[in-house]
Amino acid sequence: MIDFELSEEQRALIDTARRFARERIIPIVPECDREARFPRHIFEEAWKIGLVNPTLPSEYGGQGLSDVDSSFITEELAYACTGIQTSMTANTLGLTPIRLGGTEEQKKKYLGWLSSEPVFCSYATTEPAAGSDVAGIQTRAVKDSGGGYVLNGTKCWITNASLASFYTIFATENPELRHKGIGAFIVHRDAVGLKVGKHEDKMGQRASDTCQVMLDDVHVPASQVLAPPGKGFKLAMETFNQTRPDIGAIAVGLMRRCLDESVAYAKERKTFGVPIGQHQLVQAMIAEMAIRIEATSLLVRKAAWNLDKGIRNPIVSSYAKAFGADAAMQSALDAVQIFGGNGYVKEYPVEKLMRDAKVLQIYEGTSQIQRIIIARHALGTG
Repeated sequence: MIDFELSEEQRALIDTARRFARERIIPIVPECDREARFPRHIFEEAWKIGLVNPTLPSEYGGQGLSDVDSSFITEELAYACTGIQTSMTANTLGLTPIRLGGTEEQKKKYLGWLSSEPVFCSYATTEPAAGSDVAGIQTRAVKDSGGGYVLNGTKCWITNASLASFYTIFATENPELRHKGIGAFIVHRDAVGLKVGKHEDKMGQRASDTCQVMLDDVHVPASQVLAPPGKGFKLAMETFNQTRPDIGAIAVGLMRRCLDESVAYAKERKTFGVPIGQHQLVQAMIAEMAIRIEATSLLVRKAAWNLDKGIRNPIVSSYAKAFGADAAMQSALDAVQIFGGNGYVKEYPVEKLMRDAKVLQIYEGTSQIQRIIIARHALGTG
């Protein structure tokens, strides 16, 4: 039986995340966006009250919340600022490969580390010449005599790269093997040969830490091999299946903010002697925002529900990601349009919402890649 009613625990969780977002994050957003700075103290505060690593299993010290619960947290934090939210929730992306494919010893060490201290971990697949084409990565992994590997290459657009205590890094034993050569490795921040590059000066989500990670003969002991070459690609794809619904949840939070800001402005701003909210074309844009929010929310909840029930249906995650990202971008554009000239200046919040929305169509598989996946599923060719 389908049931959309929230439990008391879920209502309390949403209320906690909502109050934290409004009281602790929103007041500092303009400054963090302007300075392209992530407020680490906010992360530490959120970690203390359970808003970080929510899906970390209880047997390793985590809360063991469901993916549906996690989507609620992401949505509320994204309402305040998707840049700060992205850095706060990126641990889930970094820890998921370990949760899915790690040995018991690796889970105890690294998941336990995340549950005992407010530390960051990063997920690293993207490279200068390999973004959505994960099978095309060039970073090399050469096996040594002790069962470990030596890594060489460059990763880019890595969230929390300069903050992370460890990374989940994907590399290949031979680029010509494509997906058949890829492995996954846990690499510590202080590993000899690992260097973090410059902080990227981004258009949107500026408060999220994003940098390159360079690997120069970085030795990874056998105990930190997460998946040997040939097994890493499947792990990377299943990780994205688990985390793509979160992009939809980000979109819902951002769109809710677009709608709230637009409604408030439409009631206050007057043209031709009446509030602009009385003009039908403005009403149409507001109505479309509301529709997109509801539709994306339902897609996200279904995708997260599938994960919680152990139903493996990755296409639903692609639906949520593709539709949500495009819906958020259009809603942000409409919000700027409703604000008119005021929407184009930084004094008002909607220009930032537009800048922040764009990357949702890019990271964790572009909107175009999602459509290729969806089309292949519909045609039975993928």
